[in-house]
Amino acid sequence: MRSRVWWGTTAVVLGLLVAGCGQDGGGDKDAAGGSAAKSGSGGYPVTVTDCRGAKTTFSGAPKNIVTSNASSLELLLRLGAGDKVIGTGFPPGKGTLPAALDAQAQKVRVLGRAVIPKEKLLGSGADLYIDTFASMGGMGGMGGGMGDAPTEAEYKAAGIKHIYLKSTACASTRTSPVTDLSAVEDDITSLGAVTGTSARAGELVAGMKEKVNAVEAAVGQTPESKRPTYFFFDYDAGTKQPSVVCNRQVANAVITSAGARNVFADCDGDYQQVGWEDVIAKNPDWIQLGVRNRGSEAANKKAFDEAQKWLESNAATKGLTAVKAGHFLRIGSEQTTIAGVSNADTVVEIAKTLYPGKVD
Repeated sequence: MRSRVWWGTTAVVLGLLVAGCGQDGGGDKDAAGGSAAKSGSGGYPVTVTDCRGAKTTFSGAPKNIVTSNASSLELLLRLGAGDKVIGTGFPPGKGTLPAALDAQAQKVRVLGRAVIPKEKLLGSGADLYIDTFASMGGMGGMGGGMGDAPTEAEYKAAGIKHIYLKSTACASTRTSPVTDLSAVEDDITSLGAVTGTSARAGELVAGMKEKVNAVEAAVGQTPESKRPTYFFFDYDAGTKQPSVVCNRQVANAVITSAGARNVFADCDGDYQQVGWEDVIAKNPDWIQLGVRNRGSEAANKKAFDEAQKWLESNAATKGLTAVKAGHFLRIGSEQTTIAGVSNADTVVEIAKTLYPGKVD
């Protein structure tokens, strides 16, 4: 299965492996649980694990961090650890991050417009590499034709600790659908523990919980059969053959938490290509026009207009219930399919549209 990360106009098929947490003897608890020995107060050691249980222990906060792409960069900026970031791959386009973070992000050195070249990453001077790329054909994190990934031995020789982000990365190892944002919240908690910003991580998670809990209180009692059906139209992935979000992708958790039913929640994994006949058979009540942030309000509007026009004019889709009713949501791809604080905002935005008057 595949995962995607898109920032600006760059599109890449990815799987996100996100830093989890585990025990490292001596009674340390999960960092993701917010109680790793002393990690709740910014203390160390802190131990995190990847999707397959490999452990990485930190005796202190990293000083020089490289991020694989803009999603992990944004999390660090939100945590207040942006001054520790010395480079990134897949940089955010100007204006694609929230205004308060954009100026900081633009100052980060770009080590690669796409996947960071192996030699550049190993020679970057980093002591931590946060990898949002899942393995595609190996555990290297940049496999599957996406570049020559360093081995774990090479990371170690270069003095670089290598961790992953797991809420969107562990699709291939999950045994059940992801229907809430707890894994995203755990990622934020985990990164907070690793970078010594646990207090800020706690604030971010509490804010997310408050928003999602309010939606749950408003619409949570709606019977499953009465919940609107919902299709995430990934316009930028191409229209010839639609790529849909399945039940292991974070978008499924966003959609479910908002009180909707992902029409492709019956496919196991993160993404799957289907035919338009499959979308027609699902006949969703609502369609999200998922386009990537173009960097300005005008450019985004143009992209949303194009996506809507395509659905309204295409013979295969113009007869869909949602299209005929004009039931479109203009919400960006990144805040729906990429793990982050804004997932909670998307939950609220969807719920307000689908349940008018019930959600503040």
